[in-house]
Amino acid sequence: MTLSELTREFFGRVGDTDVHRYTLSRPGGLTVRVLDYGGVIQSVQAPDRHGRPADVVLGYPDLDGYVANNRPGAPRVFLGALIGRFANRIAGGAFTLDGVLHRVPVNDGKNSLHGGPAGFDTRVWSAAPVPGGVRLTLVSPDGDQGYPGRLTTEVTYRLGSRLRITYRATTDAPTVVNLTNHTYWNLAGAGSVHDHSLSIAASRYCPTDENLIPVGAPAPVDGTPFDFRRATTIGARLGAPDPQLAIGHGYDHNWVLDDGAPFAARAWEPTSGRLLTMWTTEPGLQFYSGNHLGSPGAGFALEAQHFPDSPNRPDFPSTVLRPGEVYHQETVFELTAPDRPPVA
Repeated sequence: MTLSELTREFFGRVGDTDVHRYTLSRPGGLTVRVLDYGGVIQSVQAPDRHGRPADVVLGYPDLDGYVANNRPGAPRVFLGALIGRFANRIAGGAFTLDGVLHRVPVNDGKNSLHGGPAGFDTRVWSAAPVPGGVRLTLVSPDGDQGYPGRLTTEVTYRLGSRLRITYRATTDAPTVVNLTNHTYWNLAGAGSVHDHSLSIAASRYCPTDENLIPVGAPAPVDGTPFDFRRATTIGARLGAPDPQLAIGHGYDHNWVLDDGAPFAARAWEPTSGRLLTMWTTEPGLQFYSGNHLGSPGAGFALEAQHFPDSPNRPDFPSTVLRPGEVYHQETVFELTAPDRPPVA
């Protein structure tokens, strides 16, 4: 496998701290730009079926856009960011671990979302080159955003024929961890993603209450707008009179990925011919159809993670991390442009 080249450039300053952009590139292939601010994937340049490149993710052109989006009261959309300590929602901003109640900041109605108002997406990470990519490191102290334990997190972006994101974390006290990347994709490079064809290898999803907190056990997707086992355009069912779709004004739900499937998710854009294929070691996939972006339908997110509100749901896969254990997950994205659409 041919690894990418890596370059580094100054991108701006947050307070007294310099922020840099790292460019991973392969001749004739992908070019991926990553910031050490928030671990953001700022740009992914990918060729279409005619070899013409376009940026297929949403991002701000400068640091000011990201900083402004993370200010208190701003409608945060987490463009391309690393999410932690806990991706997705924790009901009521509280959970009990080993008999101790922990309260974390509420920033999504009654819930804590994506690690709170000062989550990992707002931090400047330490960065170091590695073969084929860049490794970002962040030390989150005990009590950070209400979470117990000193958590050391490493996230490595490597670019070969695919973009590979590897996560590793350790703690000095029991805690909960759920990390993901929040890149928004638009395989056409512009316009709406509602005509993108999407497949998700999941026979079940997590129904939610009005606050997007899972209720009950995961439910079968059969006969619902949540059945993406066969390729379906993202916009095909958005107007369906389904109460679950009405809750989030579109898709913002967790799918329970099927074991042994050939991929976790796959999206295809017919005009450019670009095909995005995703694999992950995580048990769940949060598909968000960009309902609250400034331009609805401008992008969609495929967030590989554990299930929402897992610290309060002993029936869900555990997100508890203890001293001596290593949190590890890997998510891989491949971008191609085949001559023919993928088989549904």
